[in-house]
Amino acid sequence: MSIGKRFALLVLGVAVAALVLTGAGAPEPEVVERDTLTIAIGAEPESLDPVNMTSAPAATVGEHAVERLIYMEEDGSLTPMLATSWDSNEEGTEWTFQLREGVQFHDGEPFNAEAVKANLDRFLDPDVGAVYAFLLGSVQEVEVTGEYEVRLHLEEPFAPILSHLSHSFIGMISPVQLEEYYLDDAGEPIGTGPYEVVSWDRGDRVQMRVNENYWGNIPEIPNLNFTFISEDSARVVALETGEADAIMAVPPTDAIRLDDDPNIDVTYQTSVRTIYVGFNVNHEPFDNKTVRQALNHAVDKEIIVEAIFEGNAFVADAPIVDAVFGHSSVGPYEYDPDRAREMLAEAGYPDGFDVTLYHPTGRYPQDSTVAEVVQDQLADVGVNLTLETMEWSSYLDFLYLPEDESDYRMYLLGWGTVTLDADYGLFALFHGDQGAPAGNNISYYRNSEVDDLLERARVNTNPDEREALYADAIELIWDDASWLFLYNEGQVNASRTYVEGLIHHPLENLSAWEAYFVD
Repeated sequence: MSIGKRFALLVLGVAVAALVLTGAGAPEPEVVERDTLTIAIGAEPESLDPVNMTSAPAATVGEHAVERLIYMEEDGSLTPMLATSWDSNEEGTEWTFQLREGVQFHDGEPFNAEAVKANLDRFLDPDVGAVYAFLLGSVQEVEVTGEYEVRLHLEEPFAPILSHLSHSFIGMISPVQLEEYYLDDAGEPIGTGPYEVVSWDRGDRVQMRVNENYWGNIPEIPNLNFTFISEDSARVVALETGEADAIMAVPPTDAIRLDDDPNIDVTYQTSVRTIYVGFNVNHEPFDNKTVRQALNHAVDKEIIVEAIFEGNAFVADAPIVDAVFGHSSVGPYEYDPDRAREMLAEAGYPDGFDVTLYHPTGRYPQDSTVAEVVQDQLADVGVNLTLETMEWSSYLDFLYLPEDESDYRMYLLGWGTVTLDADYGLFALFHGDQGAPAGNNISYYRNSEVDDLLERARVNTNPDEREALYADAIELIWDDASWLFLYNEGQVNASRTYVEGLIHHPLENLSAWEAYFVD
């Protein structure tokens, strides 16, 4: 069963359960007075400045303070945020956006077309070096055409432009702050969001307070804290003791127990993230495709999905999940350790080899456990892994090095295609021009045929033709195996029963602006 079908059944089940629990005659919950909501997450943001954000933890925290032009709803539809409407010329080379009037940044500065231009110009400026600059594709110029109207001029059509503009990393911060931090990290961002950042205690928490001048519905909870607890068990304990009101990334085994706690609600949600082990193809032995393919055959992904995640994950059959436009199933690699040993011998490694696998702890559900299982299974074919973990932001700094400085061989990461368009999941990670540090291709993979297919798919506005191009690209990417393809991640979050209104988004954001407390 596909992840999309499972998601549909999951949503149906949740809806039925909700009807049973909150029937027509059920009393309205009584709102109670509390002033702070604390959410514990597994990794600290590497930055809250949009041009320097690179991860879901940064997006989850940052989106409460910094808004973008377009919002992607839980069902994938695009709705107005700071832009109220948009249209393009017939060729798709000019996009005009009408902007929301009467909006202020947290410092009192007005939000207008000049502010949008300043932010987008900074995002596109190569001297700034935004890792996600690829999101704006062929945008050449940002033109102010009115106080609340801005026009994007594109060199050529860019099919995913609207979904890309919904990305958390294309956020709007105060022009005054931009003037001070144009080329540097802006630190605590001054945005337009429903909450404003009060302080960021590195290694501990981000504290926010409600924006009383917010243009939309003002949140009911005055204060919002995000705390960083990398160890899964400690995060669960924080929820059980009430130190945290909600947590993300609950281990499945703990979820079963928490389900029986009358004071805790467990929420199961899909995600659009693929977890993988990347190979640095510049270094032996991973400059050899046969070695990379052999390791794909050496790991039993079904064991990982069933034993570690209790079925709340799905074996990857492509570099992107099937909820994403452009997905094409080409896998999985069959688990066959005998074949893996034969391929390693064919590649010149009959006795295997020793290598270090770098991995995060607490960034993804059970990430350390997954690394240990990969270590155990690769040992069976003679590949001996030494595991090394790092704090999340240090880990990213270590991986996002210029190609000639990268010294790692294997790393565990995940990628969520949060625009629901294959361009985001494929171009960013597999195009040869997207190598770190200016891009996200930290395997430094190159295939000119793949590059050509991905470039053509970006500018083709015919959905059927785009899908065909992506299918061809995915087949080549899968065969080249610059990743050890593992699984598509599910989400398990939990909260105290007195918290209502949290948005558990499939894009892996836990949003609190509609949250409230009940008795």
